[in-house]
Amino acid sequence: MIQAGNPSRRRSPVALGLLVGWLAVPPVVAQEAVPEQLTLAAALRIAETQSPVFRAARHVVDVARAEVRTALRRPNPVVVIEGEEYSPLASDRRSFWTDQALIVRFQQEIETAGRRRHRIRSADAGVAVARAETADARRRLQLAVGRTYFALALAQADRAVATAALEEIERVIALTEARFTAGEVAGVELRRLDVERLSFVDQALTTDLAVRTARAALLGLLGAADLDQPVEAADPLQAAPLRGSDGRPIATAEGMAVGVASLREEAAAARPDLRAARRARERADSEVLRERALRAPSVTAGWGYRRDFGRHAMDFALSIPVPLFGALNPGGVPRAEAERRRLAALEDAADIAVAVELQQAVDAVEVSAERVRYVEEEYLRGAEEARDLVQASYELGETALIDFLDAQREFRATQRVRNQALYDLRISLIELAAAIGVPYSGQP
Repeated sequence: MIQAGNPSRRRSPVALGLLVGWLAVPPVVAQEAVPEQLTLAAALRIAETQSPVFRAARHVVDVARAEVRTALRRPNPVVVIEGEEYSPLASDRRSFWTDQALIVRFQQEIETAGRRRHRIRSADAGVAVARAETADARRRLQLAVGRTYFALALAQADRAVATAALEEIERVIALTEARFTAGEVAGVELRRLDVERLSFVDQALTTDLAVRTARAALLGLLGAADLDQPVEAADPLQAAPLRGSDGRPIATAEGMAVGVASLREEAAAARPDLRAARRARERADSEVLRERALRAPSVTAGWGYRRDFGRHAMDFALSIPVPLFGALNPGGVPRAEAERRRLAALEDAADIAVAVELQQAVDAVEVSAERVRYVEEEYLRGAEEARDLVQASYELGETALIDFLDAQREFRATQRVRNQALYDLRISLIELAAAIGVPYSGQP
């Protein structure tokens, strides 16, 4: 019972248990609200804070640090108490303490061949691997958030095109109804417009579903609790330049600004998965040395006190394992060497994969930039001028309905092609940033 000051104010064991339990519960960190107008930079910040996948990746470092604490520990000493030659059935039996040889010995295992040093070095390398893997998890999270964010931006742009086209066809239907009432057009044109309206409504509903799907995917990556909350991508589809760690431009909306050779050097230094592969191979080197050290026998030394039927003496012991039936740790060294060879091969494979990924990303940037230029300069302008001309002629009664509908379809398709081209360029820049290992905020 705990009593503080006044005897009348006592805490019951149940209340004390509840208090201790409440103090032991870690505080719940409030989630950051996702703003309705969301920029890519804000999305990346929220994802790193709230994404459960990335939180799990960060705990890998804590696990590796705990392994270091275990590696630092030395073997604990052992206290041995032995009794010899005690005969409880003897007729002349004396007391328990004086009728036997009593030994109290302190024993300590002595690690040989530097096995503790190699164990610590291996654990330290494990921390370096965990940190690199966590950084690579951040890189992959940024890539996923960037792709999903601009998938939402593309869906919003397509929905805007479909909504504008539906509003335009509604206006033309109202105009045609007025002209039909005045006897200027036949009823077949009005019915044709009503049928055509279905495709515009269907396109508007399809793009709205695409917006909702992309929004839910993005909110899921951000760790949001409500996947139906209103969120809009505030950054436009138009590409912002990608800059290196030193601030120099790497790629812009016009294409690449540097060569692939320099990007390979930067990727070799910046890519966290390459660092993880190198650290894993270095850890394997330490494991080989540790396994070799385990082939040397450990020595256990003991010193203590001996009381032999009333006589006092010192006691010594030395224990050394004898490899009578084979060498110590026979399979550890071959296993560690095979693991080192495996990780060295994986390191080479990672270098090749990064080179391929980088080349593909550079090619995608070049082709996407050329595609955006062609669509905007050679295709979009002409389709818009043709749409405006045919629409004005149709409103004056000088153009057939079929020509007006064809011009509307072509202009709408051209706008969607342009949106897709801008999206592809944005994604290619995001993938190039991930291939190099530098962040991409999407800001000018």
